[in-house]
Amino acid sequence: MTDVEPSRRGSARRGPVSVDVARLAGVSQKTVSRVMNNELPVSTEVRERVLAASRQLGYRPNSAARALAAGRTFRIGFVSLGTALHGPVATLVAAERAARERGYSMTIATTDASDLAGVCKAVDSALEQGAEGVALSEPIDLGGGQLSVDVPALIFGHFPGLSAPHVISTLNAGDQSAALATQHLLGSGHPTVHHISGPQSWFATRERFQGWRRALLAAGAPIPQHHTGDWTAESGYRAGRELAKAPDVSAIFCANDDMAFGAIRALLEAGRSVPGEVSVMGFDDVPVAAYSSPSLSTIRHPFDAGSAAGIGALIEVIENPDSARPRLVEPPGELILRESTGPAPHRTSPEPGGGRRP
Repeated sequence: MTDVEPSRRGSARRGPVSVDVARLAGVSQKTVSRVMNNELPVSTEVRERVLAASRQLGYRPNSAARALAAGRTFRIGFVSLGTALHGPVATLVAAERAARERGYSMTIATTDASDLAGVCKAVDSALEQGAEGVALSEPIDLGGGQLSVDVPALIFGHFPGLSAPHVISTLNAGDQSAALATQHLLGSGHPTVHHISGPQSWFATRERFQGWRRALLAAGAPIPQHHTGDWTAESGYRAGRELAKAPDVSAIFCANDDMAFGAIRALLEAGRSVPGEVSVMGFDDVPVAAYSSPSLSTIRHPFDAGSAAGIGALIEVIENPDSARPRLVEPPGELILRESTGPAPHRTSPEPGGGRRP
């Protein structure tokens, strides 16, 4: 009989188990279990030794056995609008990563349309799979619908009708970020800033609209009629074609980057140079923003930090139900200046309402 190849003989060997890690690290099997389950008391030195041994051996703890021994699932249900838009996707990806780093798995359910029945069905599905907490990233106003769950809940944004033993809210700073973008354009000498908003049913649309309007009011600048888009480059292009017809338009703040890309295309087609005649600012800082032509000035929103903080707070409440309910507020976004914005163009004659700022 022909000898079995070494690689095939090796594949029949069992993988490393916790007793192997304990032996290599020079600790008890119980200590290995404490380290893998983030239990105390374990010193930092011992914890590092156990983790180094597990990496050396390629040991992975058995999550099913861990859940069975603890009488828990270590699972979070995440419910989000099914969309490819940057904000919801970035929030979901960062939340899943944060949960995994804390030793939790995530059951993901998306809704086809943002209606209360779809959200309730998605939440029920997560709870049926043993979720110990739920996270809701529903960006659209559901019209005051009510939803009750019996586990801790995390809300990314707003969900006024939710009730749960613990409700954690990550309050979005979109209004502050929008004000920051508007203030920068005003500070560059533009007499006012036009706005292309998202759909009015989205909470993010309302926050960014409020921040834009508040900044104009605070500066005593005229508040022009805004244009409503649907987050797509096509809707930004349509709004941009209308704005390109008005010679007094010198600055546009768009509620997301995709609409800004569309607006820039429309302006350039109409012979309006960007930023020579019109400055355009976006929101989100999608990866392509740095490589568009012209590269896009925008607001970099802290999706990763907000998601990680929210998931961390949810897990804290799951593991310590008697702890104080956290209240999280995202920091404002970061102003990223690139080629699509610049000083207001020099005008030889005064504009209606006061003209160019000194």
